[in-house]
Amino acid sequence: MSISINSKARELVVPGIRQFSNQLIHYPNAVDLTIGQPDFPTPEAVKEAGITAITMNKTGYSHNAGMIELRIAIRDFFADTYGLDYKADTEVVVTNGASEAIDSVFRTILEEGDEVILPAPLYSGYEPIISLCGAKTVYLDTSDTDFRPSPERLDSLITERTKAVLFNYPSNPTGVTLDKEQMDSLVSVLEKREVYVISDEIYSENTFEGNHHSFASYTTLKDRMFLIHGLSKSHSMTGWRIGFVLGPENIMEHVIKVHLYNSVCASVPSQHAAIEALTNNRHVPAEMNIAYIERRDFVYNRLKDLGFDVIFPNGAFYIFPSIQQYGMPSFEFATRLLKEGGLAVVPGSTFTQYGEGFIRISYAYSMPVLEEGLNRLESWISSLKIGTEVM
Repeated sequence: MSISINSKARELVVPGIRQFSNQLIHYPNAVDLTIGQPDFPTPEAVKEAGITAITMNKTGYSHNAGMIELRIAIRDFFADTYGLDYKADTEVVVTNGASEAIDSVFRTILEEGDEVILPAPLYSGYEPIISLCGAKTVYLDTSDTDFRPSPERLDSLITERTKAVLFNYPSNPTGVTLDKEQMDSLVSVLEKREVYVISDEIYSENTFEGNHHSFASYTTLKDRMFLIHGLSKSHSMTGWRIGFVLGPENIMEHVIKVHLYNSVCASVPSQHAAIEALTNNRHVPAEMNIAYIERRDFVYNRLKDLGFDVIFPNGAFYIFPSIQQYGMPSFEFATRLLKEGGLAVVPGSTFTQYGEGFIRISYAYSMPVLEEGLNRLESWISSLKIGTEVM
């Protein structure tokens, strides 16, 4: 066929997370620790709200920005939980998951030749959207600063071409969070520069120690700040596809246009379920976190006992141990671990070149699964020949 397609689309590749999870069909007995999806069911009351909406034939379109009742619930949630002040009618847009929120923001603000700074290693879903917009990704290396961005490095990377800086904390893939002092230092750089700030805080409700601090709480950034969030992680609603973006009114009027031409509106039954999640089920994330903390502590201690160098994660449900002592690239390590050890993890190189030398393990799985997975990891690394595979 001689008709061409968009060269940027042709250059897209399936992310490493899916490359490994998709391989599992060939290894039916493997233990899967690749996907960041809560293993809890959606809360019963939330499911019932969605079912009732369908039964009552509430299955048409909503306002493009989302039902006003849901936008009010979102506004109230962020006001009550994080002390943030947004207008429900003009500064909140409900999207088909946080991924579509990110896409809508990028396509609203980016032009050909713009640059976006991303602290790395980080989730692999941002850069392809930036590329499709004709912009360029500039990575801020955090691999030698405990996965927390250096303010000095951030400042040095900002140029006249920089359009935005994106943060994701708690972090996928590292599980690292930022305390207020660290965030203050970054904001002291950002408030002096004319750049947009995008903060993907989808895991904020999965903060295990201390309080989550939001970039959206800084008034000096408010007029150029986009807060990305959703219910996939906090309420185990990945398949319901409810996300949201909050930002300044004068820019959100353009974000909503990009969003509506992409998807018209989010699923209406899902929106009804989201109202229930944000009003009567705010307690759910804390209940899930009890299990996540137990799982986190178990995985961390087993990895330390096995000799892995690993930073203690205090958010999300990922851990990012170093494998540099084994002297092989992370893709090779993960491939061999799957084929020879029967355990699927994600190679760190999936999360940019600054993730090379690490693997990501998701502990969004039950304790029996995690126990079997770590047993298999122990057995496999014990089988490696000292002096050959191990440096």
